[in-house]
Amino acid sequence: MWMRIVLLFILSLYISFPAGAESWRDKTALLVYSPRYFGANAFPLPVLTGGDLSDRWELELRGEYHTMPGDQTKDIFARVYVPIAQGRAGVVVSGVIQEWYKTSEAVRDERNAVETSSPIRCFGDVIVNCYYQVLRNKRWADVVVSVNLKTASGGRLCDARFTDAAAYWFTAEAGRMLWEDTSRSAWVRLQGLAGFYCWMTNDLIHRQNDAFCYGIGLSGCFKGLSLSWDCSGIRGYKGNGDRPIVLRSTLSYEIKKNILSFGYKHGIQDYLYDSFSLAYTRCF
Repeated sequence: MWMRIVLLFILSLYISFPAGAESWRDKTALLVYSPRYFGANAFPLPVLTGGDLSDRWELELRGEYHTMPGDQTKDIFARVYVPIAQGRAGVVVSGVIQEWYKTSEAVRDERNAVETSSPIRCFGDVIVNCYYQVLRNKRWADVVVSVNLKTASGGRLCDARFTDAAAYWFTAEAGRMLWEDTSRSAWVRLQGLAGFYCWMTNDLIHRQNDAFCYGIGLSGCFKGLSLSWDCSGIRGYKGNGDRPIVLRSTLSYEIKKNILSFGYKHGIQDYLYDSFSLAYTRCF
């Protein structure tokens, strides 16, 4: 009698749980590994430095809100910048500490996701950026090159939030002063970036997507108040939602090595979000 009950219980577990697990794994094969069909933080775009590296340590904590029809996302982002050789080089380690999201059923189905919100904690990928100052020349331009890596440490692949796959990119960036006053307390600067961006996919034939990355922008400063604007993006070769463009603007104010900043990012084409951020940065 008891043996029959135990066998029936084991059989019921075999029928219910493995079947669900298999259907979950089968669905991840349908995910489209491109910015259009993943969450707001899945594909970090290159950030312009102005072609001039800082010689100060920086610790940043940022709250972000991303919105699009059918997806509302909030996250906490942290960044550490470590200068090397008095600003001749630098390393940045950053990532989303935690992300909260709520999608509609229509967006969930379009992305081939499982849930509309996470039943457990959702955290992001760790990103490492390594910069080197190739040239500093006031007459011509300042030039910085970078090597960048996104790890596969992010969570909730089943909900198309993070890719659970590595990405890397290489960039060269130039910046030049258009105008600067004699006290250097006010200036206007032009900057541009170009490079190569690559990420791994779940396609068994084309294991990775290669893209051209680019950016151009302006920044200005008046005493402790600064404003920057840029248009940046990547252009993948598959054409499956892998060509996002973003317009970014940041307003910052620095007082005694403390920086408060407000940012706005508008997505174009394959990046569908409008993003708002509020950040505090401590410099050393």
